[in-house]
Amino acid sequence: MISPRRPQPAALRYLRDIWLRFNLSRFVGALALTTVSFAVGIVGFMWIEKFTLVDAFYMTMITVSTVGFGELHPMSPAGRLFVSLYIFFNLLMLAYLLSVLTTYIFDGGLRNMFAMLRNDQEIRRFENHVIVCGFGRNGRKAYHELRASGADVVVVEQNEALVRADGEDTGATIPAVFGDATLDDTLRAAGVSRARAIITALPKDADNVFVALTARELSPSITIIARASLKTSETKLLRAGADSVVMPDEIGGSHMANLIMRPEVIRFLDMISGLGPNKLRLEELSTTELRAEWQGRSIRELNIRSRTGATVIGLKHQSGEFTVSPAADLVPSPGDVLLFLGTDAQIVTLLDQFRMVETGPSRLGGTPRT
Repeated sequence: MISPRRPQPAALRYLRDIWLRFNLSRFVGALALTTVSFAVGIVGFMWIEKFTLVDAFYMTMITVSTVGFGELHPMSPAGRLFVSLYIFFNLLMLAYLLSVLTTYIFDGGLRNMFAMLRNDQEIRRFENHVIVCGFGRNGRKAYHELRASGADVVVVEQNEALVRADGEDTGATIPAVFGDATLDDTLRAAGVSRARAIITALPKDADNVFVALTARELSPSITIIARASLKTSETKLLRAGADSVVMPDEIGGSHMANLIMRPEVIRFLDMISGLGPNKLRLEELSTTELRAEWQGRSIRELNIRSRTGATVIGLKHQSGEFTVSPAADLVPSPGDVLLFLGTDAQIVTLLDQFRMVETGPSRLGGTPRT
């Protein structure tokens, strides 16, 4: 019976990731070649010219550095031949070493390495964040929407150029893990065990299925939102562990049809989604998040409209049922969630007045809100 392969320790996975991402084999190879060159020089001088270890080391140093100091002792013909070949070899070795160092120092390799280390340290501090797999059109839109809502987001993408180009356009650093999102190590590097949710928006449905399976295995309680291109992929993604499946093509076609049949309804929905000129914002607030003085009050007593300008448009009961436009005399039960609609300013006023002060990370994983 074949025993299952043990997972590598986190430190080894991290070092292997650095090695692969920055092609350190060239740099380490150049250092190894330099070490071999020094060893050959010392051994050669000690064996051919019978120098002591100190003298052989000295002769090796002045030969490699080509400083032009004189010989310690007159050299034999064999020694002169060895030095000639040794100098030629070291010229080639030095040229290779300089080319490697130039790549890492002047072409941004070293700078990118330090930036990656800072990025990884930032990701390790994230708690209750959201992971977005794939930075195409859907993934990029999801990332910016989440950031606008104050959530901490980690992007998982194989194409570094996509993430860097977006970061340059917005002038912000995007916390990202560059690798295959279907692999366990990649999701671990993104902090899947600490994340509250993961959005998998990869181009291929099969890859999204693998991501859902992997994420559910690594973090059983995580919320998984998956993208699908084909209707037949929806059931597979749900069986793989996805909580919700979104099909952008189907939504887009429905949206275009409704623009003809119900144009004003769609324009209103665009306002809510932040696409229209007069943006509105939907927000939710659980009764457990209400300040102590507002708990146990009816919707009439809360008087949300007069106090903030926002409107209570729905109530999600703890049982999972929804009530649209709840009655004014209804008293929300513990665990119920109130749904509000208003402008950004109205929603901010509402949260300031009604939500209790948070001392830890917010529910979206972003900066604590008070």
